[in-house]
Order: sequence, then C-alpha cells, then structure tokens
Amino acid sequence: MTREAIMANVPSSTFSSEVNLNNMDPEFSLRKEYDDLARKFEKTRTILHSSGSIEVGITPHEVVQESRAYRLIHYRPMLSKTAATPILVVYALINKSYILDLQPDKSWIQSLVSQGFDIYLIDWKAPTPYDKYTSFDDYVNVYLDDCIEFIRTKKRIDQVTLHGYCMGATMSAMYCTLHQEKVKNLAAIAPVIDSSRDTTVLANFSRHLDADKVFSTIGNMPKEQLYSCYSALKPFKQGVNKYINLVENIDNDNFVQNFLRVEKWLYDTPDIAGETFRQWIKDIYQQNLLYKNEMRLGGQVIDLSKIKIPFLNIVAEEDHLVSPECSAALNESVSSTDKRLMRFHTGHVGLIASSYSQNNVLPKVGQWFRTRS
Repeated sequence: MTREAIMANVPSSTFSSEVNLNNMDPEFSLRKEYDDLARKFEKTRTILHSSGSIEVGITPHEVVQESRAYRLIHYRPMLSKTAATPILVVYALINKSYILDLQPDKSWIQSLVSQGFDIYLIDWKAPTPYDKYTSFDDYVNVYLDDCIEFIRTKKRIDQVTLHGYCMGATMSAMYCTLHQEKVKNLAAIAPVIDSSRDTTVLANFSRHLDADKVFSTIGNMPKEQLYSCYSALKPFKQGVNKYINLVENIDNDNFVQNFLRVEKWLYDTPDIAGETFRQWIKDIYQQNLLYKNEMRLGGQVIDLSKIKIPFLNIVAEEDHLVSPECSAALNESVSSTDKRLMRFHTGHVGLIASSYSQNNVLPKVGQWFRTRS
C-alpha cells in the first residue's frame, strides 16, 4: 500500500507530523529504542565514573573531640531553643555513619536537629593493624564513655540520651547496664540482642564462622571480606538488578543522586578490629551470651535486666540484616516500666534513610524524645 493510500484511510488528526507515520515502522521503533538505550548506558557509565565526588553528611556540624578511634561530631542547632537533654547517636562499627545523614530529604540527623534536638554523633574511625586487640570493652567502657563525659562536662548536665543504630544500639545497651547513672533515655534502632531468633543469612553465616581462626590468621576483619559478605545476602539485587534500575531511571536526577549516595556508602566499609569481631561472632551470634546476661566486658557482667530508664526500640519488619524478633527481644530483657516497641514495614536501611522514614518513623521517634527530653 502506498503512503498516499495510508494517509487516505487514517484520520488526519492521528498524524501530527511525519515522525508519527515513521513511528509505525517497527524497524524504526526498534532502532530508536536501541539508540535511546545506548544513550542511557553511556550516561550511566559517565555518571558512575564521576560518582566519587558526590557529597554526603552535609548537615552543618563540627568535630568537637577526636581520638585515634573516633570523631565526636556536634550538629549545629536549627532552632533558637533546643531540648534540654542532648542526644548522642552511636553508629555501628560496620559501614560509615553518614548513612544517617545521606541527603537533606532523607537525613535522620537533619530531621532530629530540625525538630529541636541537640545532636551529637560518634563517627568511628577504621582500626589500624595495631588495633587488632581492641575489644568491646574499649569501645563501650572507654571510647563511648569518653564521649558521654565530654558532653556532660560541656553542657554541665548529669545525663544524656543514648540513641544507637544496629551494632551501635547493641553497644548502647551494654553501656547502660554498666553506667546507667549517666543516661536518661535509651533509644535503639535494630539492635542485635537474641541471636537465637535471628534467621537472616548473615546470622546463619556467623554461626558457622571460625572467628578464632580469622583473628589468628588476618587480625582485623578486612573490609573487602565484609563487603563480599553483605553483597552475598542479596546477590541478584546487589549485583544486577540495582544497575538495571539505574539505567532505566538515569534521566531522573533525584533517583540517580540517591543511588550514588547509597552506593558510596555500601562500598565504604571499614575494617573491624579483630578482637571486637571475634566477640561479636562468638559471644553474641554463636553463644548468645548477651541475651543470656552472661557476656562480660572488662570483667563485668552485662545484665540487660539492669536497664530501668525509659526505653524505645525501633524495629524494621522487613530487615534482612537483623531479624525483627532478634531486636524486639530487648523489650523483654530490660526492667524499664517506660518502654515501647515501634515496628515499621520497611528494611534495615529504609528505617533510617528513606522517604518512608521521614514521613512515618521520625515524627513518632521525635515525639517520644520530646516528651522525655
């Protein structure tokens, strides 16, 4: 059929230009899709190569104390009047703390500061080979305690609020059993407590790991091994699917910026001090000593039932790193009369660095802090 015949049999309103007619050609459409896909691949390649310069942790702050093991960060207030009790955020020893301040619209830290809270954060430094014998006793009874003493002295107060995330929440609970007189409130996010209820791939892997051999052979747990372990939890999503999604959304600037920041955080994994890693695997995952109130730090027993201060436990129902029931067990262990368990339908990272977190989690957490600060 000729071009003229086609035009004669189709309403003129159907074709606004000659391009519309050409679009009816399957070969043309296929070529156009191929060219567009090639453009997206090239744009993706260029963006990934320049991703190292992307900014994270941009909420205004200053380093107020520093040691070989940590930097203590203080965030500048956004309101003229802040809550009376400062909040010390204790991050995990795995990955970097800027996941809590990923970007302005998905920042756990910025949300709390904007709600009028006085926020400090412990930014842990990567251990050197000389730190292989650094243990939980050092992190909890020395480094964490040093930070709390600094805040108490600077603010001329007796107590702070401890607010830990993941391993940082576990360490915060340990601290409260030994130094509760210095803590007014304890708020935990996805703490590892009862490993017998942790059904994640990570927990199962930890139960069969020879931590003594790792320590004696290589000392500190290398970041490369840690990253490989976490990548193996969701191999298709982490190795293939996320890049397919990036290509499909490469023209969406907001999507791309968020992807690059999360990707930077995923790869930015520090080593873990050898002795701390050995305790984490043997005492907590393999023998479940923390939940049994049999774990010792510096000769002292960590008895979770000694915690009597106001307590908030924030749990992700879809957490693939720490099973929600493993975290929720802390509510059973503490003796606090003022205690609450908040459950949210999101994942481990989504709990603290997502639009869902900003809209659903942080308003409730902020209200809990406000009535106790």
